[in-house]
Parts: sequence; structure tokens; C-alpha cells
Amino acid sequence: MLIAVDIGNTSIKLGWFAEPVSDWPRATKTFSLSTRDMSTWQALEQLPAEACAWFVGSVHREAETQLAKWVAHHRPLDTYRKLENNDLPMAVEVDFPERVGMDRLLAAVAANHLRAPAHPAIVIDAGTAVTVDVVSASGAFQGGIIWPGWRMMAQSLAGNTDALPLVSAGLEEGAPAILGKSTEKAMRSGLYWGNVGAVREFVARLRAELPAEAEVFVTGGDAARLTTLAYADARHVNELVLAGIVLTARTLS
Repeated sequence: MLIAVDIGNTSIKLGWFAEPVSDWPRATKTFSLSTRDMSTWQALEQLPAEACAWFVGSVHREAETQLAKWVAHHRPLDTYRKLENNDLPMAVEVDFPERVGMDRLLAAVAANHLRAPAHPAIVIDAGTAVTVDVVSASGAFQGGIIWPGWRMMAQSLAGNTDALPLVSAGLEEGAPAILGKSTEKAMRSGLYWGNVGAVREFVARLRAELPAEAEVFVTGGDAARLTTLAYADARHVNELVLAGIVLTARTLS
């Protein structure tokens, strides 16, 4: 039994996987914990009793340290491995490969597995931050774009002004009218359509620069509705990072 863990800045996504029955990893069960609130970690009691192998991708050092301690204390028969950049079955062709976020790389590993041969991939991960990354037609990570996600932008507006309120801006509320008739509605419009417009622009510019038609994959907490808004032929893939962890683990075992 393999346990894959994606530790982000806001949430921890965890899935356990039995012996693979297909080429693409499919979790027996997944659930989400809070990165900062350890009381939510009681959900870890749902894990199977038998010994498991943990493979962890993390962008939050303190949460990963606490998880490693939890596993050592509560599940001493389990093995635990924090994935490093040199563990990945993918070339990383950027200026400082060791500084690239593990979540971005793992999502790219999974997209590399899904893309058609000879076609590059564009990988959009819409979470606390939004990232748009490129996997080349030869299967190498090429870098990408990072900017604040919906909630981070909303918090920045409220925290750095005197009068602007904190508004919700997630995609789950649906598309707001482009013309806001109140301060709150104007903010929702800017946050929502500003992010959608940014994704569309980035994808269009990347596709124009790539030598072959690129496939677009979208994942992350705000991915479901963003998929069709970002590009008509984009594919929404749940838990792309968890899949990348399992695919990486297969190459290490």
C-alpha cells in the first residue's frame, strides 16, 4: 500500500493507493487536511492498519517536518520518503532546478505521462498560487509562470487598503457580471475575470511559442470551472500532483 501526500501552503492532499491495476494511478481513497491546523489530522486515523510506504511532495517545510514526526510516532512500521528534485523521472531544464516547487514538478511528471507523444504540455495548477508550466515534446520541464490565486489576491486587496472589504472570489460561486454595481461586485469581477484572463493570455502566448500543438491540463482546488474558461480543449485532471507522486514512486521502487 502506497500513501501519496501533497503538502501545499494551505492544504495537505493525501491518497492511498493499492497495487496498480492500470497504467494511470487511481487512489482507493483521498482526503484533505489543513496545513496549519493539526486538529484536522485526526483524519489520518482512516488509514489502513497494515504497513504502508509514504512518498511525500512538499512546498511547506514546517508541515512536512510535523508529518514526518507524526508518521514516526504513530506508524513506526511504515516507511517514509520525502521526494527531492533528483528523484523525479524528468529532466528539469531551468536556471536553478533545485529551487522549483515540488508540486509544480510532480504535476509535470503526471502531465508528461498523459500527453500525446511529440506534443508538449501546458500544466495549470490553480491553488493558493496559480502556476502555468510547460513540459517539452521531449518530456523535460521547461519552467513557467507563477502568480497569486483568487483568495491570495482578495486577502491582499483587503489587507493593503483602508476601506476595501475581504470578498470571496473563488470559482465555485460562478462567473460574476463583468460590470460591478457595488464595491464588492467590482472586486469580485476584477479578481475573477482578471485571473481567467491571465490564464487565457498565458496559454495563448505559450502555445504561440511552442513548436508543436500543446495539450493543456488543469488541476488544483479551483480547477473544475477554470478548465472550460481557460481554454476550450483543456483537460481537468483531479489530483495531478498525487498521480505524479505515485508515478515517481514506481521509478524508485
